[in-house]
This record gives sequence, structure tokens and C-alpha cells, in this order.
Amino acid sequence: MTQAVLTLEDGTTFKGNSIGSEGSSIGEVVFNTAMTGYQEILTDPSYYKQIVTLTYPHIGNTGTNSEDSESKKTYLSGLVIREASSIASNWRNENDLQNFLQKNSVVAIADIDTRKLTNHLRKHGSLKGCISTDYKNVNKCINLAKSFSGLSGLDLAKEVSVQKSYLFNPRSKKTGEAKYKVVAMDFGIKTNILNLLTDSNCEVIVVPAITTAQEIEDLNPDGVFLSNGPGDPEPCLYAIKTIRKILRNKVPVFGICLGHQLLALAAGA
Repeated sequence: MTQAVLTLEDGTTFKGNSIGSEGSSIGEVVFNTAMTGYQEILTDPSYYKQIVTLTYPHIGNTGTNSEDSESKKTYLSGLVIREASSIASNWRNENDLQNFLQKNSVVAIADIDTRKLTNHLRKHGSLKGCISTDYKNVNKCINLAKSFSGLSGLDLAKEVSVQKSYLFNPRSKKTGEAKYKVVAMDFGIKTNILNLLTDSNCEVIVVPAITTAQEIEDLNPDGVFLSNGPGDPEPCLYAIKTIRKILRNKVPVFGICLGHQLLALAAGA
């Protein structure tokens, strides 16, 4: 097994073993406390440019499959875990975690003290970091971590959003016409969110982050959904402008995560 190292911008270093692609990757190091759903985390656009630490110690026991991904690819910059399961045992399993990471070119490290790392992040806040299989050059890895620009001031929604509008086709086919038409502004939307909307008897039209209020109004929606997504909401002036105009039209608006932050800014926060 190839050795790997995780370095933080403050010089803190963790040595472990690579369970993903070889190479180096930089990003903002954060942690997630979920006990399940690692495949969903790996494919969630909200984690774009972030290195995600999973606090649950045993990861990979259910493998991966073609149905549970939240998007068409992985978005996070790297994965950090305590221990990778040696067996993937689940009737829906199609591929083990390590192969999934390698196939999707995700740099990942296992066999480190994730509790210590999480406590460090909780005390100091999110830090710039680097995962690398070039484990002997620790100073180089620290400098790579320091070179990351950070997420403040970055408009990442444009980078992960769809480029063209489309009518969402749900996994479960429902009979009969939908009761409501919902326009979902894609700032990094997760597939399961769209499935839940269609399960609630909604026809969902997904539109790019840069869609104007007039273009949304022309679709005559019963409501507008503002999705999750990565990055800083403040640079997304185009979206704030659009949302502000939608609010004047008295159309119901619902936002989550980044979408909720954009809604707050549009309302004057």
C-alpha cells in the first residue's frame, strides 16, 4: 500500500496510507459527522474544492453503486478517513470504495487519527490542506497547502451549475400529471433533492445559476427552489439580483444551504 500524508497550512501533519489516486490535491479541510452516505458526500457539488474528513471511523463497508451518486462525478478535492473497510458487503454494491476513488481520480488518505484532526479543525476552524502520496516531501506539501487561495470571495456556483435548462426526469416514474411546476436554480444541486421534489408531485425544471428573473417568470412556475452549492454567496451578485426580482413577483421561494444564504442576501441581510 502506498503511503500518503495530509498537511495543513499551520504545519500540522498526519501520515497514513493512500486509498485513492496517486498525486497531490489541495483544498479547504473540513469535517462531516455523518455515519452513512459517504458516496453521496463524494458526489455532492457543495464540497467542490474541499478536503472532507469523515469522523465516523469505519468507511466503505457498503461499497458504492450507480444509483446513490448526487451528481455525475465527484467534486471534492480529497477524502480523509480513519479506516477503510476491507470488505464491501451490501446487496446493492457494485464497486468498492477504493476502486471508486481511483476511477474518479480522488486523492484520499486513510489510517490517520481523524478524531485528533477534527478537534484541531474545531479549535482553529477550516484550514487549507494538502493530501499527497509524495509523503517524503512534507515541507513541499505544507507549501502546497499554503498556496491554496481559500474559498472566501470565490463564486463556485457558476462552475458546478448546469449550462442549459432541462426538465428533470425522476428515477421513479409517477403516473398522472404533476400538481405543481417548480423551477430549481442550480447552484450545485443534488440529485436526491430533485427526486424529493418530484415525489411531492412537482414537475421540476432545472435552470442554470445565471438564469434571469424574466427567464424564470416566462416558465410560469408555482414556486422557485434555490439549491445547495459550494463557495461564497457574496460574489453571486447575478443570483442575488434575480432572487430579489422574484421576491417582488410574490412567487413562493424556498432555499437551502447556499440558496438560503443567497435568499437572505437578496432580502437585505
